[in-house]
Amino acid sequence: MLRHIWEYRQFIFSCVKRDFLSKYKGSILGLVWSVLQPLALIIIYTVVFSEIMRNKLAGMENVTFAYSLYLCSGVLTWNLFQETLTSSVNVFLQNSNLMKKVSFSRICLPVITMCSAFLNFMIGFSLFLLFLVIISAFPIESFLSVLVVLFVQIAFSLTLGIGLGVLNVFFRDVGQFLNVILQFWFWFTPVVYPINIVPKYFQTLLTINPMFSVIKSYQNIFVYNTWPEWQGLGIVFLISLIMGYWALHIYRKHVGEMVDEL
Repeated sequence: MLRHIWEYRQFIFSCVKRDFLSKYKGSILGLVWSVLQPLALIIIYTVVFSEIMRNKLAGMENVTFAYSLYLCSGVLTWNLFQETLTSSVNVFLQNSNLMKKVSFSRICLPVITMCSAFLNFMIGFSLFLLFLVIISAFPIESFLSVLVVLFVQIAFSLTLGIGLGVLNVFFRDVGQFLNVILQFWFWFTPVVYPINIVPKYFQTLLTINPMFSVIKSYQNIFVYNTWPEWQGLGIVFLISLIMGYWALHIYRKHVGEMVDEL
């Protein structure tokens, strides 16, 4: 997989660049649109939940912008996860003409969607970091650990996306099912609410969710300026390795049949 990605790196770069430019072509606001959607969600959740949730963040009751930072660190990174999955699950279907006309490693397509989603994420994330600097809340001590959390999240998202993308070629309900699952998955992840407000027995159930450790790690860094959930991240990375083996297995097994199904 890595060898194919390296061999087709120019193809991947060209596709990501084309997707990025075409997305904002003819748009007056341009890059602003990539920020407006997560910003709108953050504003809505802040208005609706700020008074309820602000005093629920342990140790942050009197900290200005604490709940806003909690939301930003969760919503921005969740959007990266969601965009990666929703794009990857349909990537082979949407590029059927390209697959029939051009010879290239099909594994490049999910990588392209991942890179495009990451590029969109970095626009909003950069503004978030600027906001942290302005309010003097930049997590100097723990910031570099963000790279580890991002790596684990990308590994988990990409391997799951590849597997679902292959399955969706043969079972078109997979894409529709994913959209439903993601709605439940969002609320089973402490993006909007802190985990300490839910009953103890339900907290244990939430920790089984792989994205719990990922989102919680971002919140630890940007809200509390502490280290990520290393043990939880290790488990998520192990899950990613297992899922990656499964995804590549079904990809190699069915890659020759995908064009016929498309």
